[in-house]
Amino acid sequence: MKSGLPRKQKGAAAIEFALVFVIFFAVFYGMLSYSLPLLLMQSFHQAAAEGVRRSVSLDPGTAGYSALVVQRAKDAAQAQLNWIPGSLKFLPGYITATYTNNLLTVKITYPSANIKAVLPALVLPGVGTVPNLPTNLTATSSLQF
Repeated sequence: MKSGLPRKQKGAAAIEFALVFVIFFAVFYGMLSYSLPLLLMQSFHQAAAEGVRRSVSLDPGTAGYSALVVQRAKDAAQAQLNWIPGSLKFLPGYITATYTNNLLTVKITYPSANIKAVLPALVLPGVGTVPNLPTNLTATSSLQF
C-alpha cells in the first residue's frame, strides 16, 4: 500500500501556498511601504513643533524680531530633519515659516512623489495602489505670542 497524498490532491498544496503567499506578501509590503511615510510624518510634526518652540526664546525687543523669529524657526526645523537621507530629496524650501499678527506658523510640505521614487508603489488587485499617499505630506505647528 502506498503512503502519501491521493493522486487528486498532488497540486492542492502548491495552489494553497500560492494563495496564502500572495496575501502574506500584500500585508508585509503594506506594512513596509506605509512605515516610511508614517515615520516622515512623525518627524515633520516634531520638527515643526521644535521650530516654534525654539523661536519662543527670542527677546521681542530685538531689532528685526519678525525676521529673526522666522529664520530661527526654519533653522530649528531643518536641524531636526537632517537625518533624512539624500535619496528622499528633502529640500529646505519645503519648510515655510510665517509671523503675522503675533502668530508664528511653521509648515512643512513634502511631495509624496519623492517617496514613490525610493519605494515604488505596488498595484494589488482588489486593494489598489499600496501605499496610497496624498499628493503632499503636510505638518503644521503654530503659536500665538
